[in-house]
Amino acid sequence: MRFLKHVLAALSLGFVALVAGAAPANPQNGVDYRTLDKPQQTDSGKKVEVTEFFWYSCPHCFALDPELEAWVKKQGDKINFRRVPVAFRDSMVPQQKMFYALEAMGKGEELHRKIFNTIHAQRQPLDSESQIVDFLTKQGVDKQKFLETYNSFTVQTKAQRAKQLQNAYNIDGVPLLAVEGRYMTSPSIVSASMGNVPESALAQGTFQVMDWLVAKAAKEMKGEAAPAKGK
Repeated sequence: MRFLKHVLAALSLGFVALVAGAAPANPQNGVDYRTLDKPQQTDSGKKVEVTEFFWYSCPHCFALDPELEAWVKKQGDKINFRRVPVAFRDSMVPQQKMFYALEAMGKGEELHRKIFNTIHAQRQPLDSESQIVDFLTKQGVDKQKFLETYNSFTVQTKAQRAKQLQNAYNIDGVPLLAVEGRYMTSPSIVSASMGNVPESALAQGTFQVMDWLVAKAAKEMKGEAAPAKGK
């Protein structure tokens, strides 16, 4: 029995080493990340802008979210982080407008994870305006104020801007992370070099690439050379 435990432990360590070795330590353009042909303007000043394109009903966005929040917190003042909800079809617009309405009401961060959990952990869809209003009312959000904000010109404008950004960045799937309006990566992108590994390992690889891209963008903003071994 003791021998078997040693064998299992060795196999486990071997697997961990294999996954760690597969992580993209030296990210390559076109493999671990993409570069936009037409860089997008950013307005984060001296900080590196990081944008997450996501959809609340996406299970991969749900899985990535806790680790993304931890990564953003770790970056501190080095980055300016924002989220952009996508809408590949009209049925996704209600969630997009919900995001911007809650953001305008100052309740976005408070309810962000609850929305994810309701959809994925509790299996309650939030696809329509009525479902969204019913859910938010139960969370203590003023129904009338929410509807006024949800249908406001400001929220409509932000939803239209999100659509423009989605097209400008050529978003074809989520989650996707953009750095300084130029570089993009995601778990699905890094999977090309990491192979068939657990989703948690893909997330780890993604943030390793993100660390490298943030450093690259910061140096480029200062007119310095990019990190070594990258392209």
